[in-house]
Amino acid sequence: MMMLGSAGVPTLIGDIGFCLVIACLLSVVFARLKVPTIAAFLAGGVLVGPIAGKLVTDRANIDTIAGLGLILLLFVIGLEMDLRKLLKSGKTLILSGLLQFPLCVGFGYGASWLLQAAGWGSLGGGYVPLYVGFVTAASSTLLVVKLFLDAGQLDTVVGRVSLGILIFQDVWSIVVLAVQPNFADPGVAKILLTFLDIAVVGALAWAGARWLLPIAARWIARLPELMLVLALGWCFGVGMLGNHMGHLLGCLGLHLDMSISLEMGALIAGTTLAGKAYSFEVVSKVGVVRDFFITLFFVGLGMGIPVPDSLDVLLVAGALAAVCVLARLLVFFPLMYFTGMERRGAFVGSTRLAQISEFCLVIAYLGLNYGHVEAGFVSSVIFAFVITALASPFLFKGADRLHDLLRPLLRAVGFRDPPGLTESLKSDHHHEVVLLGFHRVASSLFFELQKSRPEVLRHTLVIDFNVALHEKIRATGASVRYGDFSNTESLHHLGIHGAKVVICTIPDDILKGTSNLKLAGILRKSAPHAVLILNALTSADAQRMYAAGADYVLLPRVESAHALLPALEAALGGQIAAFREDHDARLGAADARAEILG
Repeated sequence: MMMLGSAGVPTLIGDIGFCLVIACLLSVVFARLKVPTIAAFLAGGVLVGPIAGKLVTDRANIDTIAGLGLILLLFVIGLEMDLRKLLKSGKTLILSGLLQFPLCVGFGYGASWLLQAAGWGSLGGGYVPLYVGFVTAASSTLLVVKLFLDAGQLDTVVGRVSLGILIFQDVWSIVVLAVQPNFADPGVAKILLTFLDIAVVGALAWAGARWLLPIAARWIARLPELMLVLALGWCFGVGMLGNHMGHLLGCLGLHLDMSISLEMGALIAGTTLAGKAYSFEVVSKVGVVRDFFITLFFVGLGMGIPVPDSLDVLLVAGALAAVCVLARLLVFFPLMYFTGMERRGAFVGSTRLAQISEFCLVIAYLGLNYGHVEAGFVSSVIFAFVITALASPFLFKGADRLHDLLRPLLRAVGFRDPPGLTESLKSDHHHEVVLLGFHRVASSLFFELQKSRPEVLRHTLVIDFNVALHEKIRATGASVRYGDFSNTESLHHLGIHGAKVVICTIPDDILKGTSNLKLAGILRKSAPHAVLILNALTSADAQRMYAAGADYVLLPRVESAHALLPALEAALGGQIAAFREDHDARLGAADARAEILG
């Protein structure tokens, strides 16, 4: 029977209402103060929870809703994860994913042992050093993916490698959860059964997405409101399949203890839909529901923040947060660098993973139930999670600047500049066209030049950080150099002063350490006779760039609207099929455009 509050409102609805009202008020205030909204949600949880306001009467209600948020988040991550692109990251992703977790566990274990040897008993004894290692080894999927999505950088090399490492971490965490009850005598068979369950569920989900879901999608094509129902049904259907695999096999006479979490099942479900024609629509519809649950996830986490019973709890939390960040610099960064990632990408990627995972909270709680750790240690893990969660947005935005600040030190200790940078700085060859950065618009521009003006590419220089694309760019006939085009001296050494045309197609929300407006001033001084073509997000920005010396400013939204208008007119006239045929004949069908960035 549903419990009712004092005004006849079910307690679940009342609790959610209190959480959302407080989260709304605080997020508005925090946004005004330019404080991350995550902090607003955590603070809201403290205010409505048992520490302060005691407005929430049943914490289990919010835990349930927050758990749903995590499931939906992993489903959306799977929808946006193209395994083919992940695999293109090659040995960097595979080796880093396989080695990072055990190496960090060892790092955390060693750090705990050193602190214990120095006289700090709170981080020593029994299984505590091992749990310090677990806390050190995994990053927050929820935080990292949200930050990459908000910045529009999930489809970059750093974004794809970071996402791949997070997936490996989740798999490693599942292994820990599988063996945690039997640390004294871990069972290899149960670990193998977990991986077998993942493989079986993945195969069944792939088959269903390949042959069954397209039929269902066609049946509801004229009822788009059912797409959300189909997506959620698929998400929880695959999750429940994995979670109850052992019971299903038992009905067939096979008694195997096989089970994976609903969260992992949701990730598998989303991955099998990635790349399908309707995946974008699924993402757009599920995203709204996901954001609702994620808000409650962080509010619920805030309600779980305990009152520290001693200063030692906070000191241990600070030590855990520090060890976590150090592991990113001393384990993540070297591992990503020496497995093939260029220095900036490895440093930025490792810095952006500097937070504690939600999985670590689960592992710590279970460790308390199993008698492996004390309640004070679990409280310290929660505070350390909060510290690193609040620091994450600042580390995410400042990772590039931190790399530039530490560049001399990194070079001095052996992390060299990418191949080709030294010779590029000595080059006195001038190119007619210089392209600053290589992103989606530049990729399409190169495709068009290859078709119509390949000779232009032979006189084109690309300056970009993404070393992974350099070979593909050179294959077109263009030259490419690693360089920081926000730096005036670097631009001069790279030969930009002799260019006829300088182009930046990257919008400000993706540029690192500079803006198109700043570039206009720098480029006009570095290449006074060049034609400057830049990119603007707003008409006001375009006017300021013209005033700063730009010769032409691209407004992508205006260009898109201009291209969309004839399509709209054709659609209104019932000629959209003919329009598309003519469009594909002129520009090439979408599946026929073999671009560097597909």
